[in-house]
Amino acid sequence: MDLDPSFTTTLALTWDDIHRDARALARLLQDKGPFLGIVAVARGGLVPAAVLARELELRHVDTVCVASYGDGTRQQMAVLKRMEGSGVGWLVVDDLVDTGTTARMVRSMLPSAHYATLYAKPAGRPLVDSFVSEMAQDIWLIFPWDAPERI
Repeated sequence: MDLDPSFTTTLALTWDDIHRDARALARLLQDKGPFLGIVAVARGGLVPAAVLARELELRHVDTVCVASYGDGTRQQMAVLKRMEGSGVGWLVVDDLVDTGTTARMVRSMLPSAHYATLYAKPAGRPLVDSFVSEMAQDIWLIFPWDAPERI
């Protein structure tokens, strides 16, 4: 994993951090529902969505799949799997809103959904309805599913 030189700090998150913060997000969301179900933004939203589904007692879990690719200077987005409808009554979950590129894409698909993330950076913060922690824009978060394997 190559680190962008514009990031001055890295923060390695643990599975315990993710579980704690997903449960905190569930507490924030309890009064926002009821929700018809959860839409996880694959791949980062899959783990938080699983915890939220259990905590909020939701059994309908779906996904939207968005991929970004580019040469580092220009990012392009591709929707690999979408969900139909406006999103009314649905909870969209992702791990992080950073620049907001993915959030804008998903918001255009599901404009009426409640958008929640574990972590929000200033550039993407206005695009989400609920989040647990705000992070500085120059922090690179290393999620446990992206961390190098340790034996």
